[in-house]
Amino acid sequence: QDAFVAFHVDKVLVSKYLKPLQIGELAPDQPSVEPTKNEMLVRDFRELRDTVEKMGLLEPNQLFFFLHLAHILLLDSAAWLILFYFGTSLLPFVGSLLVLTISQVQASWLQHDLGHLSVFKKTKWNHLLHKFVMCHLIGASAKWWTLLHSQHHSKPNCFHKDPDIDMHPFLFTLGKKLSVELGIKKKKYMPYNHQHKYFFITLPPLLFPTYFHCHTFYIAYTKRYWVDLAWMMTFYIRFFYTYGSLLEIKSVLAYYFIFRMLESSWFVWVSQMNHIPMDIYYDRNLDWVSTQLQATCNVEQSLFNDWFTGHLNFQIEHHLFPTMPRHNYWKVAPLVKSLCAKHGIEYQCKPLLTAFADIVHSLKNSGELWLDAYLHK
Repeated sequence: QDAFVAFHVDKVLVSKYLKPLQIGELAPDQPSVEPTKNEMLVRDFRELRDTVEKMGLLEPNQLFFFLHLAHILLLDSAAWLILFYFGTSLLPFVGSLLVLTISQVQASWLQHDLGHLSVFKKTKWNHLLHKFVMCHLIGASAKWWTLLHSQHHSKPNCFHKDPDIDMHPFLFTLGKKLSVELGIKKKKYMPYNHQHKYFFITLPPLLFPTYFHCHTFYIAYTKRYWVDLAWMMTFYIRFFYTYGSLLEIKSVLAYYFIFRMLESSWFVWVSQMNHIPMDIYYDRNLDWVSTQLQATCNVEQSLFNDWFTGHLNFQIEHHLFPTMPRHNYWKVAPLVKSLCAKHGIEYQCKPLLTAFADIVHSLKNSGELWLDAYLHK
């Protein structure tokens, strides 16, 4: 299956775990593709994947990732050194906050690469460095992230299956069809017709310092990810020891909460610009390519956009080839465009600010659709 091939780097290793699950073979006269799936598209995508492998686009450039890690560590150190050398007055305090925020967000992009096994050829090295970056540098559980993010990639924008849209309907109403359905059922958890306004003061600044902050510890504890918890504690010990030596306790807590809010805002705007404006509905059991393309869009390429988004501006390519090293997305993009053109599938690519604006517009439209359905007699 395309999903299995997309997620696993070492096919020989994982195939050992499949034998106990085998229940039989399809009869010769049975179709290998379900009616809901586009058989021609499935065939052409598999040919494209073969081409991608032959071109070496799944091979990582480790110098690229080494330099990326180096600039994260330099920024992380610089954030503390600013306070150490220039004092803790307002200007150095703000400067240090900004530098640490940049380091943290760039670390989150790198842990994303490691979680997708796209930095090293050997899986164990990806897992090991993933724990260092995610647990020690960021303070969250690597296994917690892998658990949630794998579900997201399997069924993006599919209600009840993608944890990234679990905010529907408790905080926001998402997607045109789901919003109408919610309105018809006369359900209201929030004033959804104003969600495009309260979005600015809820999800972007508060996702990390509130929900994620608690949820990563909750999952790590309940699922007994003891190694992750131990690594995570090293982040908090290091942070409060180093910054506590320069700042009073109230200032340290304020510093921590502010940089988490800044980090959260950056992450949410980037991560949601590719998904919230797209189709959100129940799982329709489509083929791999159709499932990914209906839920993703791209943002124009530039050196700044690539760095600022961690190459998530190539969201389409990332979702089709999740283990591909991000520095190769631009190389496969023309091939993906050709595949979409051949099958009449829209390949959306927009400017960065337009992508941000589309988040707000989609929330506004969804809220209005909910209100119309809610008020309809």
